[in-house]
Amino acid sequence: MFNFFKKKDKEILPETLPFATDIHSHILPGIDDGSPDIETSIQLIQGLYDLGIRKSIATPHIIGDMYRNTPQTISDALEKTKVACSNAGIAIELSAAAEYMLDDYFLALLKKKEPLLTLDKNILLTEISYTSTPENLGEITAAIIAAGYLPILAHPERYHYYQQNFDGYYRLKEMGFVLQLNVLSLTGYYGKHAEKAAKFIVEKDLAPLVGTDLHHDNHLAALSSKKNRALLQRYLGDKVYNDLDSLGKSE
Repeated sequence: MFNFFKKKDKEILPETLPFATDIHSHILPGIDDGSPDIETSIQLIQGLYDLGIRKSIATPHIIGDMYRNTPQTISDALEKTKVACSNAGIAIELSAAAEYMLDDYFLALLKKKEPLLTLDKNILLTEISYTSTPENLGEITAAIIAAGYLPILAHPERYHYYQQNFDGYYRLKEMGFVLQLNVLSLTGYYGKHAEKAAKFIVEKDLAPLVGTDLHHDNHLAALSSKKNRALLQRYLGDKVYNDLDSLGKSE
């Protein structure tokens, strides 16, 4: 068990985040609720780079009734962003996947065997409603796995119904989900309930993946805060996160 509040022998405030690969962000311009334009994208990406991120996998939303992004819309935004980063002299490795809402639109894509955008190999980032869990979540997860994908559930600490009963995190893993924590949850950014749940997930070693879920300047400011960087180093600094090679399908 981690002792979150034990002082280290030498207290050094880190200049960077305790991981170099960000697997969850909304930094591509104009295609979801993240960056609205290429200028903002460059500002956000420069901010990530300054925090030590050297590889970023952008994950724009795909939600049936809001953001029906496709491989083409995402690829176009990615290429535009890569060019802008090169012109700005930001030496960051950029790629893109998607964050899929597990809704009827997603199920239709899965049924039609449409190619889905993955973080790496067969690793698929998903999310569910913040207000109520799908009644058939187990069946959906089984269908994802049967299709050859490994489902990642984004920010489980933010779903209100799991905040009331932490046993739900173990049930998610039993269904076959790998959990991905939003690092700002550990700082209280999303409220006390999310913070408490996030600390439980880290303490019990339930989430091998973390992400910034960066959308806008407020997120970047919170990530850049000296206090928050020190907190994240304390909570996450002793473990390697985001090792996608160890999760994906064996070659």
